[in-house]
Amino acid sequence: MNDREISYLRRGLNQPGGKLPLFDLDGQEFEASIVRHCIERGWAEPWFSNPLKPDWLVCKLTASGRAAVEQALDLKMSPGISHRMTLVD
Repeated sequence: MNDREISYLRRGLNQPGGKLPLFDLDGQEFEASIVRHCIERGWAEPWFSNPLKPDWLVCKLTASGRAAVEQALDLKMSPGISHRMTLVD
């Protein structure tokens, strides 16, 4: 799991129903390739279609995705890991 996928998936940890964001913290749309890769890996699943914006893929975090991102965050925060990710909500 790469940093961009972690950034996307971790935002669903504290959202009702595990809703995943369409945009990052800088207001930039998450790349469709990131969203699709997370779906392919079973970390996210489509939630519903937006009739006003059919090109937006609204997804939610799966149980597998929750476990994977929590494990990835634990590894990034573990002592002895030389490269730590700055966590921002």
